Amino acid sequence: MDVIDIIIAKRESGELTDEQIDWLIPAYTAGTVADEQMSALAMAILLNGMTRREISRWTEAMIRTGIRMNFAALDRPTTDKHSTGGVGDKITLPLAPLVASCGAAVPQLSGRGLGHTGGTLDKLESIPGWRAQLSDTEMLAVLRSAGAVVCAAGDNLAPADKKLYALRDVTGTVESIPLIASSIMSKKIAEGTGALVLDVKVGSGAFMKDLSRARELAETMVSLGGDHGVKTVALLTNMDTPLGLTAGNALEVRESVEVLAGGGPSDVIELTLALAREMLANAGITGVDPAENLANGKAMDAWRRMIAAQGGDPDAALPVAREQHVLTAPSTGTLTRLDALKVGVAAWRLGAGRARKEDPVQAGAGIEMHAKPGDAVVAGQPLLTLHTDTPERFAGAVEALADGWDISTADATSGYVPRQLVLDRVS
Repeated sequence: MDVIDIIIAKRESGELTDEQIDWLIPAYTAGTVADEQMSALAMAILLNGMTRREISRWTEAMIRTGIRMNFAALDRPTTDKHSTGGVGDKITLPLAPLVASCGAAVPQLSGRGLGHTGGTLDKLESIPGWRAQLSDTEMLAVLRSAGAVVCAAGDNLAPADKKLYALRDVTGTVESIPLIASSIMSKKIAEGTGALVLDVKVGSGAFMKDLSRARELAETMVSLGGDHGVKTVALLTNMDTPLGLTAGNALEVRESVEVLAGGGPSDVIELTLALAREMLANAGITGVDPAENLANGKAMDAWRRMIAAQGGDPDAALPVAREQHVLTAPSTGTLTRLDALKVGVAAWRLGAGRARKEDPVQAGAGIEMHAKPGDAVVAGQPLLTLHTDTPERFAGAVEALADGWDISTADATSGYVPRQLVLDRVS
């Protein structure tokens, strides 16, 4: 095989053969194909796309560069969820133990935040003692004892994706739907789950800004799951407004525990239950209402077992940032917009996120929201509280929030209609 021929074929809008893909992916992983050559091909794919056959074969080739986990030894069906990322998206935290409490096993391999989107592992690491790095044996043991595990993917799981993702990040090719879909699905299929629910975010705080491209991504990933024997469905969900009332690591853990205790913000509860029902149905589990397990404490019990099994102390106090700064409502009326992207960037500037994968994060940094769109506000009342250990960060966060909200001075009943949370379903 000649990588130049492959690059030229895709540059000229041709289809890559199975043989070309089967050679290319392991050759790139081994270093036989250089980064600059794969960069050129990634750009050609971004510009000219791939057929479903090409994407499926590309995904299979990435899976084959590592292991495919197997949970056949478990006495319960496996089901998992993946979110494409957003602001205040702490749904995995209450969702995994909730679904486990209903009789499924949830092997959740999660990631860290980058830029304005938060990372599940960063959030959980704000719990004293909790650890993200588990061996395959430890992961299986936690699944057996707690029913759910949330941990980092090992280096032997689709290693081609780790290398290619880093390359896309620095070559302007992240937006390619074939490469996004194969990246996500190669890891999820290799993870070994029997069923998968995708939460594809749409809106200002999401990677996909418009519904049509989000639907295209969802349809591509659902097809890939089916091609590889993983029953997959997707929900398209609204990310114009942050989820819940917090964005930040320990702040989001605290809110997640409130949900598990039977309280918490209505949008977090709604999406957690919607995804839980999809996960259980996908796994073939019927006759259990996840809403009951939030109310009766079974989900909280599963959370405590899951955290303790990974070395965490579910009773420990969570970190609190040393400094706070309050932004107040400039006028009286109805809050009609709170921009998710601006809140996410502000939380990142406060120290809740990172610009590079190796950057540290502050456990206590982030933003509390005291009102959501549709709420009545009074001039001078707290609108947002900013949290950080480093007060010199406040100026940058306030700058990021400029024009980040709208307040209508009309009466609170003036016809404001919130955008629905679940926008569509793809199966």
